[in-house]
Amino acid sequence: MAGAIGALGPQGLAGALGPQGAAGLAGAIGALGPQGLAGLAGALGAAGLTGPAGPTGPIGPAGGVLGFADFFALMPPDNSVTVAPGTDVSFPQDGPVSGTAITRINASSFDLAEIGTYQVLFQVNANEAGQLILTLNGSDLSYTVVGRATGTSQIVGTALVQTTVIHSVLTVRNPAGNSTALTITPLAGGTRPDSAHLVIMKIA
Repeated sequence: MAGAIGALGPQGLAGALGPQGAAGLAGAIGALGPQGLAGLAGALGAAGLTGPAGPTGPIGPAGGVLGFADFFALMPPDNSVTVAPGTDVSFPQDGPVSGTAITRINASSFDLAEIGTYQVLFQVNANEAGQLILTLNGSDLSYTVVGRATGTSQIVGTALVQTTVIHSVLTVRNPAGNSTALTITPLAGGTRPDSAHLVIMKIA
């Protein structure tokens, strides 16, 4: 008969490491990490092509003098009759003229053909103290009155006149209501005929 099993012997040494087993299945994807810092700005791109030119703007108003005329009288022989109150000084002779905006109607009336602004200068020698005024379409332009209280020097006036209708009529007048008729001085200061002038310039 077999004898009784003996006592358990001591554990033997570990065997050699076996070969690596096959890789396990991939684990699940982890959670999304935080957003990283912004990268550096890229280089500036090249300039684009120039766009087409815009349309031409409207033509601006013309500058300077747009027309002028000089009308004058020589004493003698002109203005041989005194200029009574309410009547106009005559400038029957033509000096330099530019354009067609300013023309003569008769010896003492002048046509401002275009609506606009006119600079007017007049000078007249008279024997008496008195006044002169510009009229437009028969109405006194009260802001243009000039006069002389004493002496026999020139009566000189200058003003801007604005017209609101075409072919307005301008005159230089001894104002109605004054008591003195004006004698336009002949040969003032010497032996030569003395001149009186009405110069009109269209400026706008």
